[in-house]
Amino acid sequence: MKHFFQNLDKAFDNKIRLGIMSVLMVNEFVDFTELKQLMSLTDGNLASHIKALEKAQYINVNKSFLGRKPNTKYSATDQGKIAFKKHVDALEKILKGNKE
Repeated sequence: MKHFFQNLDKAFDNKIRLGIMSVLMVNEFVDFTELKQLMSLTDGNLASHIKALEKAQYINVNKSFLGRKPNTKYSATDQGKIAFKKHVDALEKILKGNKE
């Protein structure tokens, strides 16, 4: 069972980053305001966690304008989806106590 812990990703240790990736796994993209409301976070708190996931190359950031208003959308990268699935699979195996 010890090897399951090796499949846990430090990027998802924080519940906020885990939550962000969970949202992005089931949505093609989510904008900053929607993500902030879903997660009940401040702008700064969300931005710092987004930056960490972006640095790990787990999310894409797409900045654009709607009229004159800035709009930032986030999506999970293929690398991020694989890493997140591996992390969740490891958690499930730990919880089930699998001895694979």
